[in-house]
Amino acid sequence: MEHIKNYDACPVCDATQFETHLQVKDWMITKEVFTIQKCTSCGFHFTNPIPSEDTIGTYYKSESYVSHSSTNKGLVNKLYNIVRNVTLSKKVSLIRSYAKGNSVLDIGSGTGHFLNACKQNSLDVQGLEPDTDARSYAIDNFDLFLEPLDTLESIPSNSKDVITMWHVLEHVYHLKRDISQITRVLKDDGTLFIAVPNMNSYDAKLYKEYWAAYDVPRHLYHFQENTIKELFLMFDMVCVDVLPMKFDSYYVSMLSEKYKGGNILKAFMNGWLSNLKSKSHGYSSQIYVFKKK
Repeated sequence: MEHIKNYDACPVCDATQFETHLQVKDWMITKEVFTIQKCTSCGFHFTNPIPSEDTIGTYYKSESYVSHSSTNKGLVNKLYNIVRNVTLSKKVSLIRSYAKGNSVLDIGSGTGHFLNACKQNSLDVQGLEPDTDARSYAIDNFDLFLEPLDTLESIPSNSKDVITMWHVLEHVYHLKRDISQITRVLKDDGTLFIAVPNMNSYDAKLYKEYWAAYDVPRHLYHFQENTIKELFLMFDMVCVDVLPMKFDSYYVSMLSEKYKGGNILKAFMNGWLSNLKSKSHGYSSQIYVFKKK
């Protein structure tokens, strides 16, 4: 990795003392090994070093990166797309249950499937997506015009009823800067939905360096329930609910078994066990619902 950024200070608390948590391979694309470090001050975990901002895009350019793809090649991708269709309507219903208005900003919209579901349910949508191929897919297939991420800075303050980030926060290159912008754009009575993997889950602890949701170096940060809540408290955002993403444990376990050379039956068993043990570990992925203080 020629072009790198090395964190000298924690991305959250700016402390400078870290310890190594795991060495993890980029199983999906390059097979390079990356280090996940833990801040000894606040307990936050992050990949360090990471590719520079001008080179990290190359780590997304693979059809096997299914969150930016609609391919149905292979069993895992087929199941991913089936589950996505089921969960889209649930996400729209979730928004309806919290939102006091119709304006939705989705950050990291990918190929636009979620925003299209929102649009079909008469919500007023705006989407931001850095990848040009994903933006092209959205306009060709859904007639959705997605904008680059830097558009966030020009969106009027206090203008959105709902902001969503579905498995996006872990990818955001400028973490605190972007959270500051998000809280600026959100209405005072608005709702922010953040879905991220949970590195404290049973399947994360079981698979360790094979856990697919570490997904280095695309995942720059690795969240636990306490660290994400503390992060958003820094911006006067309070977590009012934590909701499960029960399908994720199966999907992540399937990928993790694939990396280990295991089998699909073991993956389903471990996904089931992870959900079963969620009371003590949390779910493999969780949705955090935030409101302004």
